[in-house]
Order: sequence, then structure tokens, then C-alpha cells
Amino acid sequence: MPAETAPQAARSAPVRQIETLRAEIRRHEHLYYVLDEPEISDAEYDSLIQRLQALEDAHPELITAESPTQRVGGAPRAGAEKAEHSSTMLSLDNAFNEQELRDFDRRARELAGVETLVYVGELKLDGISMSVRYSGGRLAVGLTRGDGVTGEVITPNARTIRSLPLAIDPAAAAAAGMPDAFEVRGEVVMPRRAFERLNAERLAAEEPAFMNPRNAAAGSLRMLDASVTASRRLDYFAYSLLDADGSTFMESHWNALEALAAIGFKVNPHRARLTGLGELFEFRNRWIDRRDSLPYEIDGLVYKVDSTALQRRLGATAKAPRWAIACKSAAEQAETIVENIDVQVGRTGAITPRARLQPVFVGGVTVSRATLHNEDEIARLELQVGDRVLVERSGDVIPKVVRVVEQAADRRPFRMPSACPVCATALVREQDEVVRRCVNVNCPARLKESVRHFAHRTALDIDGMGEILVEQLVDGGLVKNLADIYDLTADKLAALSRMAEKSAGNVMASIARSKAAPLPRVIYALGIRYVGERTAQLLADYFLSIDRMLAASPEELEAVEGVGPRIAESIRDFLAAEQNRTLIERLRQAGLQFEQDPPPESGESEPAAGKTFVLTGTLPNLTRDRAKALIAAAGGKVSGSVSKKTDYAVAGEKAGSKLEKANRLGVAVLDESGLLALLGSEERPQA
Repeated sequence: MPAETAPQAARSAPVRQIETLRAEIRRHEHLYYVLDEPEISDAEYDSLIQRLQALEDAHPELITAESPTQRVGGAPRAGAEKAEHSSTMLSLDNAFNEQELRDFDRRARELAGVETLVYVGELKLDGISMSVRYSGGRLAVGLTRGDGVTGEVITPNARTIRSLPLAIDPAAAAAAGMPDAFEVRGEVVMPRRAFERLNAERLAAEEPAFMNPRNAAAGSLRMLDASVTASRRLDYFAYSLLDADGSTFMESHWNALEALAAIGFKVNPHRARLTGLGELFEFRNRWIDRRDSLPYEIDGLVYKVDSTALQRRLGATAKAPRWAIACKSAAEQAETIVENIDVQVGRTGAITPRARLQPVFVGGVTVSRATLHNEDEIARLELQVGDRVLVERSGDVIPKVVRVVEQAADRRPFRMPSACPVCATALVREQDEVVRRCVNVNCPARLKESVRHFAHRTALDIDGMGEILVEQLVDGGLVKNLADIYDLTADKLAALSRMAEKSAGNVMASIARSKAAPLPRVIYALGIRYVGERTAQLLADYFLSIDRMLAASPEELEAVEGVGPRIAESIRDFLAAEQNRTLIERLRQAGLQFEQDPPPESGESEPAAGKTFVLTGTLPNLTRDRAKALIAAAGGKVSGSVSKKTDYAVAGEKAGSKLEKANRLGVAVLDESGLLALLGSEERPQA
């Protein structure tokens, strides 16, 4: 073979570098997002991506659709494009009790003509179904389930899900017996942690919270802007493998799942081959009780006849296959009566309707109210006061009204108020928004919510300033503005009902301590719409002072990571308002921290420099936030999962699987005292 010419060698060098980096990044993505066994830190992964991005920027002709850099999402889609599924995506019939499961097994055995059937038991993930088509080993099309016959094309959004392969290794595909073109069906889910983080940010920004992870996943997957989907940390679990024409080609469902795992798909590990009805019940009993321990929501189990030949013999009804059934627990749903519907005013004026329910026990607690989010949701449900409704609650998710079960004879419609129920200011519903707002910045209801937010432990952490005290302060005219908090005195507080002299002194001491809160907490406490804890931290780290943030142009604000045009506009609007500038100046005079030093570069003098910690269980005295802060201050980093790269696992009471994995991998384990000793912290348990 002739030697490369100089131009050829010059071109081949970046080609080799890019391909090597892509292969390494794909391997780490598979370890992290599919196997949950990361070998490198997030910072190291980000460094690999940055190196690849730099090479691709220098050689744009070498960028391919399968590159890991292309997962972040491009220009927004113009609208919803539809496409037909290769075969109908049927729904599943449900079995809510033992008898219904027995009936399913009996019918299946009779139709199959066998004494005993072998099934595959799987967890029924609570997400949104998505089919993905591959051609020539590359992801070609992503489709939502839609009506089962036609779905919405969401290929750019599908590509942002990091547990979904963009390309299949040819050798792995050949070993698994894969055709050139095939289809995979699976469930897109939002993990609990990602859902909690997303809702916390939305609530902090006075945006409506998602009702549950399923709704959050569905909304995120169908966003016209794929970059928003990319930010939502969705996950994809494959559950079905089909030929390009929508037919099965493996001899068993179990083998199909194994093949999917072999070629790089994330397949739920909590699956089992089950023989006979008895093992179906054992599988159900094992997982229904463990559902809350999972990192994602499930809404039951799924049983499928394993043999694909028997699946074809059993066939399907117009709506569901006869060879599969969903086994659900009805314990987390209950019927009750909507006794009334009222509204709540948030700190940015958002008006949220709430259903007042006849108390009912569901999901382990007694529920007496449920959020209705907005008037569009009430219209969708066709809900009126007096109706009997089905209420659902799962884990810590806010109770929701699923549907109207029976319309009451004397039902009466709910009318969204046109004026604020507290201050009587006309409500405004902006274009493209589903929420009505009270625009009166002096509205007592808004002020009360703002004070609660300002004093919250994640903001300025003013202990003792709870709901009752805030009500008294605002209603009594002692606090007409957030800065008035710093004009309070022990005598003024002690004069309030149920406020003893000692309690007043404790609140004043906490107010004094709040002046030392760092800049990110001060920014967050201001209550700027769309600015949650993380955005406040990013703004503080970028500008280092409120004054620089005040002077920033929209372009400078958008230069901050995670700050887009909408957030930048909200910040500018807040800071441009005269009453807010006056508030900021008064808070400055009160002594709050309006500046911070640049973050120190990590050095060996820091006791935890370069070390990775994982926290598990409940520590005796330190909150998780405080432990993270101490570790970060000492130069360390806190990770969410244990791997070979973990230096220390910090274990408290009820430490779970993370501690087990740490012991298995030989990771050093510390208790709270050991952590404080390692960090050289003088932190002491509070009396």
C-alpha cells in the first residue's frame, strides 16, 4: 500500500482523533446511562466532549449525525410531522386483582392449547412510549405512540436521550442476529431525581409544576425545541424488538430483550422468565412492595407470553394483545367528591386552582386537596364542583384528579376569577401562557408567598418565620416589603400573639444570621421569575456581584450557562422595576452579601482536593445540603452514584444499595465524624 501523502496524513490525523474520541465517549455514555457504572467523573466526561467539539469546530466537514456532540438539539422544529407506525402500537388490558390475573392466564392457556405457559415479567414503567427505527446501524426515525397507528416524528428529540444509541456497533449487531433495518419500542421516563429537580426549579420560578414524571416526560419529549428536551435528563428503556415491517423475528421475547441489551440498549434489569401462574404472583408480590425504592415511577407490572410463535397464535383484539397484560395495583387510586374549587396566589401572582376534596385515603395518606394546575386542565377534565372523581397519588407526587367518574346532579361549574381574590386587581393572562396572574406587586397574598420564599431554608434560611408568623407580619402591616424584615425588633415580634420573648429573640438571631448568606442564596431569595437555585448559583459565579448583574445587557446575561432569552428577559424586567431596585438598595444597607470572591482553584492544600464523595443514608447532624457544602469548600465533589472512581462513601442511618456497592468495590466508607475529621472541619452538632 502506498504511503500517505502529506495532505492525506494531515487530513487523516483529525479523522483518527475524532473517531477515537467518539468511541471513548460512547463507551462512557453506555457505562453511565445504561449500565450505571461510570468510570470517570462528570468533569472528565465534559472535558472529552469539549475536546471533540473543538476538533469538530475545526473540521466541520467531519461532523456526523451520530456524533455525541449532536445530542444537544439543534434548531426548533417548525411543527408536528406525523408518520405511520410499521404495525399498530396496541395498549394493554389491565388486571387489578388476583382473579383477573387468573382469568388472563386461563384464557391464554386455552387459546394456546397448552397446560402451562412461560411468561416474561417486566416492570411497567410510567412514561411515554416511543418507537425508534434503525437503518444501516444508525438511528433514523423516532416516533411517539400517538393513536397507535400514527405518531409524531420526534427524531431530533429522541437523539438527545443519552441512553438511546445513535449508532449500533456492526460486530455486536451481527453477533445478535440483527437485520440491517429494525425497530425498537420502549418507554421514555423521567427519573424521580430529575423530576424533583425540574419541579423545584419550576416552582421557584412560579411556573406550574408537572403533575407527575409521566406528564413531565411526555411534555419534554414533544418539545419543538430539542435543546429543552436535552436539558430534561430523560431515560429510555427498550421493551420490544421488531423487524422493519413491524413483525417479530426472534423466537422468544426473552431472547429479543437479551439481543437489545447486547447491542447497547438499556433494558430494565428487573425482568424474569416465569413459568405458570404461581410465579406470576410471586413476581407481583416482590415488586409491587418495592416500587417506591426504584429511581423511576412504575404503574404496575407487565406479563408477556415468551414464545413469539404462541404470541402470533393468540393474536389480539382491536385494542390489546391477548398474549400480554398489565398487572396494576388499584391501591393508589380512589374515588371521592370535589367539595369545592378555590385558587391560590403565588409570589409572582400566578393563580392556581385547587380541588377541595372529601378526605380519602390513597397512596398511604389521607388526601383532602389536589392541584388542578390551570383553567385549561379543568376544561379538559370537564370537571365541576360536586362531581365524583378518581384521584391518584404515587409516592410523593402531588395528588391529581385523573378523571370525572360521575357527574353530580347538582354540579356547578367553576369560574376562574377575573380579579385577584385578595387585592381585587384584574388578572392578566399573557399570550402563550396558561396561567392567569395578579400583576399587583403589593398584593398581600403575593407578599406573603415572597416572604416565605425569602425565608425558606434554601434561600436565606430565617428559622422561625413560618406561615403563622408571616401572616401576622403582613396582615399587621409590619412587613410591606421584603426589606422590612430587617427593620423588625424583638419588641415588635414579642407583641404578636403566640410569640413569647424567647421566640422573638430566636427569630431576631436568625434574621441577623441571614445577613451572612452567600450571594447565590441572596439572588435566589429575591424571587426573580424563572431563577431557581441552580440558575442563581450560575449567575453569582459568572458576575460575582449584584451590581455587575444589574448592569448586564441581555447578551451578557444569555452568556451565562443555562440562561436563555426568556430567563434573561425576566431578570432584566425584575431589575428594571424601580421598586425592585429600591428593594435591592435597602437590602444592601441592611448588610446582605452582594458580592463573592472568585472560586479558588483546586489545590493540594485542600483536604478533599480532587476527591469524589457519595452520600447515602441520613447523617446524625448534618443535612445533605450542609455535607455537600463542606465537601465543596474543601475542594471535593459529590456524585450521585458509586463507581470505581469514588474515593469515599459517606454513610448514615438507613444507607442502602450505594453502601453495598461501595463495600463491593472496596471504596472507603466514612461516618459523619470521619467525614468531618477528613475535611478538617470544626463543624459541631447543634444543641
